[in-house]
Amino acid sequence: MAKPTILTVDDDPEVSRAIERDLRRQYGADYRVMRAESGQAALDALNTLKLRGDAVALLLADQRMPAMTGVEFLDVARRIFPDAKRVLLTAYADTDAAIRAINTVRIDYYLTKPWDPPEQNLYPYLGDLLEEWRAGYRPAFDGPRVIGHRWAPRSHALRDFFGRNLIPYQWLDLDLPGSDATELLERATASIAGERPKLPVVVFPDGSVLADPEPSAVAERVGLKTRAEKPFYDLAVVGAGPAGLAAAVYGASEGLKTIMIEREAPGGQAGTSSRIENYLGFPAGLTGTDLTRRGVAQARKFGAEMLNPQEVTRVRVDGAYRILTLADGSELSTKALLVATGVSYRLLEVDGADALTGAGIYYGASTAEASSCGADEAVYIIGGGNSAGQAAVHFAEYAREVILLVRGPGLAETMSQYLIDQISHTPNIRVESRTRVVGVGGSDRLETITVECADGKRDSRAASSLFVFIGAVPRTDWLADTVLRDSRGFILTGADLLRDGKRPAGWTLDRDPYLLEASVPGIFCAGDVRHASIKRVASAVGEGSIAVQFTHQYLAEA
Repeated sequence: MAKPTILTVDDDPEVSRAIERDLRRQYGADYRVMRAESGQAALDALNTLKLRGDAVALLLADQRMPAMTGVEFLDVARRIFPDAKRVLLTAYADTDAAIRAINTVRIDYYLTKPWDPPEQNLYPYLGDLLEEWRAGYRPAFDGPRVIGHRWAPRSHALRDFFGRNLIPYQWLDLDLPGSDATELLERATASIAGERPKLPVVVFPDGSVLADPEPSAVAERVGLKTRAEKPFYDLAVVGAGPAGLAAAVYGASEGLKTIMIEREAPGGQAGTSSRIENYLGFPAGLTGTDLTRRGVAQARKFGAEMLNPQEVTRVRVDGAYRILTLADGSELSTKALLVATGVSYRLLEVDGADALTGAGIYYGASTAEASSCGADEAVYIIGGGNSAGQAAVHFAEYAREVILLVRGPGLAETMSQYLIDQISHTPNIRVESRTRVVGVGGSDRLETITVECADGKRDSRAASSLFVFIGAVPRTDWLADTVLRDSRGFILTGADLLRDGKRPAGWTLDRDPYLLEASVPGIFCAGDVRHASIKRVASAVGEGSIAVQFTHQYLAEA
């Protein structure tokens, strides 16, 4: 966080340097002292400070300046920084004008030149004003700010990227009355000296601006890594959900040169969970964000390298190495590969749903949207599993009502009992069983959904937010020509690869595949992407750690 700014304006260079010197000597330890030699130059500086999110504590302007007087400058400046203290520096002949300015433009004080000695004629007055300013000062957010429309898919995707990658950011909604979004967007437009930029816009703490950026461009600016540091690794982990994070922690802590590659954000689906309450060692539960943050910090502590957002598009086997091709065309080699890519939510196959995705229809419990739900909104959730239940409990804290639409007869067959109990004790959650969404409507955003009940009757309901949890599909297309998968795309491992006691075709070792080993030696699989896996965080973490033990055995024999 930068120091609050004191800005002095005087068109006489000698006087300007003198006042800057005296201010810096007295206040330089706690404030950044800046000077300008014209009112326009000072306004340009203020606009830059506003764009960067810096605080301005005091403005000290000389009255007699060409083109713009001190009073005129302070009048414009107060619209940019209304909380900054405003002081006019005058000659004796200008005291009447200064007194009038106190009433008309609400300056806080005026001082006459010369101010020597400053200990008597300058510091006591400015010190009082700065102390008063400090008493009401609330530090501004010191991080990226995102400007856009709540219902715009690109804005949603960008907010989701920041949130899931644990990057603190401030969201400024152009549709929200009283928001600072419009003013900041105007200053961002002025800073790039062009037409209004395409939304969403990201304003960084240094005042730089990105318009409608791709995640890779944002990642570079905030310090995320997308390129590997080394050409060769002992273990490459693809996917940074609970299984991948566990593997990275255990692999790196046991001395393996480990790299973890994630195409979206660490944590996987578990990372979006509002509360995981059945994970061992956390009786009060923990959020998916907490679990992810701890896992990433632990992996980095032991020296694991992490790339995100980055995607593996292909793998090929070359002797003892598995060669990974990344989305940017680069390659890296690894002795052992762990696939922990998890699953993606199944899409809602209803006409119009694709066009409204990110504009009212969301997959998973989007952290970007929860706090945006107003107290007068009704939130609809499709699904009867644990993820849907956790989302319902979470959204109930924000929305007027949460309606859980379940295709089956109830929740008992698909949801943990602790969540069923929580839902039954949350008065603003309603469960509708034997129902399904058969239609959605809206032009630029979701406005209605059509629900079909068990008796075949359909009714149209007003809706602005629909969250979908209707099963999952694995992310394994990039492995289609490399390892064996089941009919749904989940990776076969261990005993599931044996047919009539025979090993899979192309198997080159004189042993059966290890428990979590795929049909190619040295390629392992853990978590939800594995055939017949248990879809729980604890089991994914366990498989990730166990896979590392098999990796050691494989490396020893290789």
